[in-house]
Amino acid sequence: MKVSLQAKIRTLILAFTLVIVSACTATPTNPSDPTPTLPPATVTPIPMAIVVNDRGITQEEFQAELNRFQASQVALGNSITPEKASSSVLEELTSQLLLEGGAEEAGFTVDEAMLQARIDNLVTQIGGMQALTDWEAQHGYSDESFRLSLRRMIAAAWMRDQVIATVPNTAEQVHVQQILLYDRDKTQKVLDELNSGSDFATLAATYDPVTKGELGWFPRHYLPNIQIEEAAFALQPGQTSSIIETQAGFSILLVLEKEPDHILSPDALLTLQTVALEKWLKDKRQASTIQLAP
Repeated sequence: MKVSLQAKIRTLILAFTLVIVSACTATPTNPSDPTPTLPPATVTPIPMAIVVNDRGITQEEFQAELNRFQASQVALGNSITPEKASSSVLEELTSQLLLEGGAEEAGFTVDEAMLQARIDNLVTQIGGMQALTDWEAQHGYSDESFRLSLRRMIAAAWMRDQVIATVPNTAEQVHVQQILLYDRDKTQKVLDELNSGSDFATLAATYDPVTKGELGWFPRHYLPNIQIEEAAFALQPGQTSSIIETQAGFSILLVLEKEPDHILSPDALLTLQTVALEKWLKDKRQASTIQLAP
């Protein structure tokens, strides 16, 4: 399948730009001229949308990224309110600034050689410099803002990779089978049957012929229903739970196996990496000064 120019570029950039302003002063220094020294020239502050510690995003760049985000949602057929779109973009930009700051604190810098190498690679992928220039114009970038955005993306991605690399590929896990029903009284009858000696696997297959109630192996912080997870890890192999009520219905669990250091499935590893990144960002937010435009 041919990947669109827009898709290729959006996977390699983040649409954020930090504008740095230097104030210039003018002071006459002719010693023969008694005219008093002129005061420093006044520079109008550039409105900022987000400031995280010592780095930020201008209102102009925020609006440009908001426009791009809303256009992407329309292209995907998603309906999103302006308030929700604005909140999502602010959240994402703040996270990116935190990651960029973390990379700098860790000693990682994006020099000109690294930045240019990424741009050269991108130009090769999309078919030439003119194609990149055209894309920038179509999506509200100048060459300067594009380079600044790409620089930030490289630093943020590096920090993200450092965080998720701390997650091991093994963890304590349980192997669980489940009987899930949607009526408490019926679930109670099934539990009574189990307590009377009925075979769990047979009943699980009766109520779920496709999966036979197999939940597989999973670590902590993986399942969407925390009640199921907590109940499973509280049991030992061969033990059956009481009735657990969740939004999905009424469950009875059987722990088949339990290991302290079982290899994670790719999906479980990705989930734990996401959890680790979210925790890192939460801790950074609490330790940072974050200002948002009113």
